[in-house]
Amino acid sequence: MEHFPFPDDLVQAQRAWLATYRELATPRPYRNTALRRQLLALSDRVWRHPFWSTPAGRTPAARVELRRVVRRQEQRGRSAA
Repeated sequence: MEHFPFPDDLVQAQRAWLATYRELATPRPYRNTALRRQLLALSDRVWRHPFWSTPAGRTPAARVELRRVVRRQEQRGRSAA
């Protein structure tokens, strides 16, 4: 598995995106419109992050690995609690 040097702000934005997506996916989410707007803003922040213009960020595997990193961090956080 290749290691990518993800910046902290990119990881935080992806983590916030995932949390917002999960909240929006719940049945009858509270604040539906606000959550959709937040998800769009976070999508834009992740998509346009300067990391993607670096050599490491230009590979398709980098985007997949970012999601994996965030999910692993969340799983570790849940198991530690």
